[in-house]
Amino acid sequence: MTRTRPRSDTGLLGRIRRAYDLLAREVAKFGTIGLLAFILDTSLYNYFVFGLPGGGVDGPLHDIPLRAKILATAIATVFSWLGNRYWTFRHRRRAAVTHEFVLFVWFNILGLGIAVACLGFSRYVLGLDSQLADNISANGVGLVLGTLFRFWAYRTHVFKGDALA
Repeated sequence: MTRTRPRSDTGLLGRIRRAYDLLAREVAKFGTIGLLAFILDTSLYNYFVFGLPGGGVDGPLHDIPLRAKILATAIATVFSWLGNRYWTFRHRRRAAVTHEFVLFVWFNILGLGIAVACLGFSRYVLGLDSQLADNISANGVGLVLGTLFRFWAYRTHVFKGDALA
């Protein structure tokens, strides 16, 4: 009796490979949407606080940088939800759109809290208030920590729905 070897796409190894491939695609798409949202968030924050480059005029929210960060992130959040819902996690999205959006916003608020805490620490504890310091603290350290948290939260809690087509 001849034993046949299982095909590579079946069994445990096949399931592991498919799960890895799916995760790799999700990470790549999440990263693309995240990069675009980062550019939008950072550009808006810098405009709100520091004005147009070379314009010599402060931005409209110059005196309230934490609110400027919140507003910029809120706009980028809506962009990010649309991109993640309809591209990154389209195979996982929920039928209950409002529930999904509320969860998405909630986890973005928590992620924003990480960035705002980093910005607040830099500005009000360390006394660093330059454009470079703001961008390193909020859009560097805060964004990296917030992004790691968001990917976990989106995959675990937000986009775990009924796999709409």
